[in-house]
Amino acid sequence: MAQESEQRGKLVIFSAPSGAGKTTIVRHLLSCELNLHFSVSATSREPRKNETNAKDYFFISEKNFREKIKNNEFLEWEEVYNGIFYGTLKSEVERIRENGGNVIFDVDVAGGLNIKKYYGDSALAVFVQPPSIEELKKRLQQRSTETEEKINTRLAKAEHEISYAGFFDKILINDNLERALKEAEELVRKFINE
Repeated sequence: MAQESEQRGKLVIFSAPSGAGKTTIVRHLLSCELNLHFSVSATSREPRKNETNAKDYFFISEKNFREKIKNNEFLEWEEVYNGIFYGTLKSEVERIRENGGNVIFDVDVAGGLNIKKYYGDSALAVFVQPPSIEELKKRLQQRSTETEEKINTRLAKAEHEISYAGFFDKILINDNLERALKEAEELVRKFINE
């Protein structure tokens, strides 16, 4: 049995408040030779102008998303904002693992904790923490993708999410991107090679 689990890929979870840098870190790790495969999440929100279906997210209607919830097709899901759902399809994760690949997740805090709970020691959960809420606000404003009202909603959510950092296996403070990328790579390489 232990040998079977060694052949299956491991899971690496990166969670953070919006704007903390988790997507940048995950993209860097995907470029390293770690046999990492991105777990594309599903969402009911509209794609942003630079996003592609099945690459950035599986963009599905709210109605279709709710149907998949009823059918227990998600490893985890959450209604992050009113009518806006995010989730991880079980089929996507198992497809990668069964082929011996390691799965990397870029998910919100609740989703990350749910995946960690489901997979236990087969998963490494990393919380990417911004240096401060003020810095986080500046990063979100620099994106120029959302209204001030949406930014304030994200900041309120971020303050709540940061309170869960201690439930993750590791906390990575992203106050210097180069250092954060290096630390993330070392953490993941060590975990995968255990």
